[in-house]
Amino acid sequence: MPAEPNAEVITWSDLPAQATDGVERRSFPGMGASLKHIVIKAGTAAPRHDHPHEQFVIVVEGRVLLTCGAGPVDLRPGMVMRFDPGAWHSADFVEDTVLIEVNLTPAEYSVPSPPRGEG
Repeated sequence: MPAEPNAEVITWSDLPAQATDGVERRSFPGMGASLKHIVIKAGTAAPRHDHPHEQFVIVVEGRVLLTCGAGPVDLRPGMVMRFDPGAWHSADFVEDTVLIEVNLTPAEYSVPSPPRGEG
């Protein structure tokens, strides 16, 4: 019999932090997506890069000057940016900034087939 579907609740501060070069990340992985709580110090820059998956970035506080194929974007609290897989971007953090990053990846599970005689 397959396992019962699960649900989880976390508090960001309870997750371990990974800190490098003015950036502190806390990750919460799921089966088809992952969330990251990211705190970035003013003056930090993220060089041009891309991701193989779709990504959403939610600005909680601070200010980010982002450059991408669509042109320059001045991101502020309450704004959300979405990137297609492979969409390049770079960023300059002009204020201390808090982001929530949503990374969508292929699910690592499959929906079980109904028992024979059903569905």
